[in-house]
Amino acid sequence: MDIRDLTSEDLDAVLDLRKRSFGPLSPDDAERWRKAVTPVLGEGRYLGAFDGSRLTASARLRQFTQWWHGRPQPMAGIAGVTVNPEDRGRGLGTRIMRAVIDRAVELGDAVSVLYPATTPVYRAVGYEHAGCQHNVTLRTEALRQIRPSGQVKLRRMGPDDAAEIVSVLHRVHGSARASGPISWDERTWSVWLDDKDDFLYLADDGFVIYRWRGAEIQVDTLVAGSEETARTLWSLVGTASSIAENVVAPVAPDDPVLWLLRERSKDQVKQVRWMFRVLDVAAAVERRGYPAPVACDAVVTVDDPVRGAGTWRLEVSGGSGAATPGTAGVPGAVLSVNGFSALYAGIPTATLRLSGLMSGDDRYDEALDAVFAAKPYMLDYF
Repeated sequence: MDIRDLTSEDLDAVLDLRKRSFGPLSPDDAERWRKAVTPVLGEGRYLGAFDGSRLTASARLRQFTQWWHGRPQPMAGIAGVTVNPEDRGRGLGTRIMRAVIDRAVELGDAVSVLYPATTPVYRAVGYEHAGCQHNVTLRTEALRQIRPSGQVKLRRMGPDDAAEIVSVLHRVHGSARASGPISWDERTWSVWLDDKDDFLYLADDGFVIYRWRGAEIQVDTLVAGSEETARTLWSLVGTASSIAENVVAPVAPDDPVLWLLRERSKDQVKQVRWMFRVLDVAAAVERRGYPAPVACDAVVTVDDPVRGAGTWRLEVSGGSGAATPGTAGVPGAVLSVNGFSALYAGIPTATLRLSGLMSGDDRYDEALDAVFAAKPYMLDYF
């Protein structure tokens, strides 16, 4: 079995593999997929497993920016992990995921995320449940009743606004000290902003993308850097209240819209779970943001079945962190890479210990909880 980079000549086979794994794509969706993947084929971000000349499995590494406590870093978003039905049960999923992890590190990514169709295969190579996409159902009329001041100027946007979208996301997620949300690169944003069925509006410090989905309104993304922009964008979506009864939107767990509503008693939320993995301990710790008032000096051993085990001294202060190789045998916390990835994403040490992902000395637990505190979420599904 050979694992290599996919080329344009392999795309028909990849589409057949996707159809057998996820169901057929419409001609428009297939064309949009080709348009999105063709430019990345020469970048080492699409791998295939071959039995001779026959494609048996594939996986794609999407190029994202992800924020952790308001600080952006590059992130490998793993998507399109597929194995032919006749080749399943032979360990191909594990083999191609190990190759994906190695490739992500080669490309300079220190962390990675995926939305799992099944948990065991990804947990076996170090991914762990960390956050979710919170999809809340809101009454359209309730959004219409959110009153803006009328001072926020909106304009329609399109593919030429990709750079501005990226800039807005950096400003909004940075100032909110957000953990988990992502941004596509400008090239991909240009593709998404060209969908003629979407309604796209841009303000100086926010934007919204939404569409009709049957009798409902589906919000794709809504971000706002100020109260007035949040009021303006949500009330804009609410103008569909004469036709659409409900709006479904991905939001942060404590999104301001939930406090802008006049009435709120029961939240109807669907959570789509995502899994997270630290690929490079030192780089991931250095690139993450932390609460400035808290500090930590801890020793942890991280056991990684793909990248190897290591003992690290973690030092965090003033909003920045560093991980330096420690001395094996020094008492400290012991985590699988799954456990360390979950800790990095804000999962409490008590949860990790009770679920068997963490053991060893507990003297650092409270400090680790403080510096890695987070409520990770995503607005995007990939």
